[in-house]
Amino acid sequence: MTSLRRFFSPLVLALSLTLAPTWLSATQLPNIIFILADDLGYGDPGCYGQTKIRTPNIDRLAAEGVRLTQHYSGNAVCAPSRCVLMTGLHPGHAWIRNNRERKPEGQEPMPADAVNLPKLLKEAGYVTGGFGKWGLGGPGTTGDPLKQGIDHWFGYNSQALAHNFYPTSLWKNDQIFPLNNPPISAHDTFKPGENPDDPLSYKRFQGHQYSADVIAEEARSFIREHHSQPFFCYIPTTVPHLALQVPDDSLQEYLGEWEDPPYKGGRGYLPHHAPRAAYAAMITRMDREIGRVLDLVEDLGLDERTLFVFTSDNGPLHGEHEGLAGTDATFFNSHGGLRNGKGTLYEGGFRVPGIVRWKGHLPAGAVCHRITGFEDWLPTLLELAGLAERTPKGIDGISFAPTLQGANQPGRPFLYREFPAYGGQQCIREGNWKLIRTGLMPNKKSIAQGRSPSLELFDLATDLGEQHNLADQNPDLVSHLLALMESQHRPSALFTFPALDP
Repeated sequence: MTSLRRFFSPLVLALSLTLAPTWLSATQLPNIIFILADDLGYGDPGCYGQTKIRTPNIDRLAAEGVRLTQHYSGNAVCAPSRCVLMTGLHPGHAWIRNNRERKPEGQEPMPADAVNLPKLLKEAGYVTGGFGKWGLGGPGTTGDPLKQGIDHWFGYNSQALAHNFYPTSLWKNDQIFPLNNPPISAHDTFKPGENPDDPLSYKRFQGHQYSADVIAEEARSFIREHHSQPFFCYIPTTVPHLALQVPDDSLQEYLGEWEDPPYKGGRGYLPHHAPRAAYAAMITRMDREIGRVLDLVEDLGLDERTLFVFTSDNGPLHGEHEGLAGTDATFFNSHGGLRNGKGTLYEGGFRVPGIVRWKGHLPAGAVCHRITGFEDWLPTLLELAGLAERTPKGIDGISFAPTLQGANQPGRPFLYREFPAYGGQQCIREGNWKLIRTGLMPNKKSIAQGRSPSLELFDLATDLGEQHNLADQNPDLVSHLLALMESQHRPSALFTFPALDP
């Protein structure tokens, strides 16, 4: 494992250690802006090798901060990944371990007594705001963001409703906030007589108020209103999750740049006459909003008092889900050459972009190769804010603040994930060795396809694409990693995993 120290000049290293924020008082706590993209792949931003999609502001964050190369989301899909982020608990210990919709709206809720990052920051004197997609409990439940440490909420409580970028309403705190949009379903199809070859036939899948724009403006309003006190601004944007919907002014930036056959429906979500252009435009529009937040913070004179984080909740649609709703991860190399994508525990499913910027406190243009995961953000942000003593005992996250500041730090002992869906999966990474088990919960589809549970061992140092299974050649190592995996699973009454539960 490579320490960030190797990437510093002696002067930068000395400055970064000198500026470690152990001296911060309650009135000097750094603002924290945490931007979470939705289904953005490791290879989607320019600073991670993207050549087709323009992301100048994400690239600016990387140029002015620290870029993580071995950062892992909390899980392979939305809700369980966000639970890991909020609580510092890995999926074998977390409350929410899968996506599960509950009527009338929202996902399985986190319990009322859950200790999480917003609550801890609020107790330390922060005002907290959330803007985007929550996914950890519907309105009025114990998992409602207003009951989980968020002072001001604006956006979607339900992940299913967040598939539509032109909803008729959003939530503003505990009130419904109407939008000027006609009723649109993110899963609509063409009606008889409509011509899929005519771009005008797709117009009825658009509304007037693009939710991502409205949400972004609410986030900026929160920053303006609370710029004189420490704030935590959590922005879990819905971009670039399906459906493919984007205003025409952004779509025009990419129309005609490449061959772009229409997606006429048939594999879920809305049809689109230029799906590649739409995907790229959604990301570039998100990037534009990130730039507006950066500019606002600079205009308010808060640059050196504001810590930015940018990452994604899981990987892109790739592999088995390639082409869903017109997506084309292979064309864009959204997976960054990694195996598979969202819904799997291969690298493409949960290795994600990760950028940390704090001007004057962390080095600019640095690269960090340390293995990090979503569970690490809670202790890391608390330590960077000078609040390490508030870190809960018993969490799985390990602060990597020392690494970011250029100090020597022991490598992460291991990183564990499990996912009781998409066939049932479990993996662990120790150093460069990764053991993954799939097919732990066979279903009708996998049985019909002749799939059986599999166990694979990869050396990521030489096989980042996970193509060469070395399990048979390393039986002792496999036994060791299996035992380590077994020790990390705690049964959950809400999300049973028969293959792992005793």
